[in-house]
Amino acid sequence: MKIIANIPGFSVIARGLLKVRKYNHLIDDARAAGELEKEQQYIKEAVYDFSSYVSGTLDLSFNVIHPENLPQSGPAVYIANHQSYADILAFMCCVRNHQLAYIAKDTLEKIPVFGKWVKRIRGIFIHRGDARASLATINEGADYLKQGFSLVIFPEGTRSHGGQMAAFKPGSFKLATKARVPIVPISLNRGYHIFEDQGVLTKHHSMEFLVHPPIETAGMDRHQLAELPQQVEDIVRQGLEELQRQETNHE
Repeated sequence: MKIIANIPGFSVIARGLLKVRKYNHLIDDARAAGELEKEQQYIKEAVYDFSSYVSGTLDLSFNVIHPENLPQSGPAVYIANHQSYADILAFMCCVRNHQLAYIAKDTLEKIPVFGKWVKRIRGIFIHRGDARASLATINEGADYLKQGFSLVIFPEGTRSHGGQMAAFKPGSFKLATKARVPIVPISLNRGYHIFEDQGVLTKHHSMEFLVHPPIETAGMDRHQLAELPQQVEDIVRQGLEELQRQETNHE
């Protein structure tokens, strides 16, 4: 990583986190009191303020395609391809109807201030290569969903750093199927231009956020549940390929 070149961009993120400190005690107090609706509302407001500041300062725009497919209320599991760090910011900016938490790799938990904030907004850190810890993560996520919280999962397991998309890991879907909540497939494109292209957080970029129709899991039988991971992967992949074809045609 180009540390010096990234100081201006990361300073924007740091200032964004400082701006939402006022929500910390509100979120913590609501959680301690078991007031889940209040907690969700405060998280939504904090995420909105943070993402609006960062995207506005860096002049980043997000083109939401088929916003009518976004659920009006939760809980739901959003499943998307993962090109870049900007994908998380895209969700923060594009999904306004309810709170979102994220399944993130455990290394992000160690980032000062940011790691604590992700945890405060109900992010869940997964420890790769540890089967017992992964199972605990699935159970924790399923409990969140049953309490009315919504989650974002990137089943590739890591960023692609470009336009290609890796196969989805089927274990990621156990969260949604265990809690029997809708799955919302999302195809993301162009986010890697914001950071991964040069290894520097840059300004003046746009990305596409294609929302596919939700898939209800509540009434699925065993055979349908077994086919679900491939079904969602195909939807997301086809959406990405269409976005890339449109991008090529406009060049």
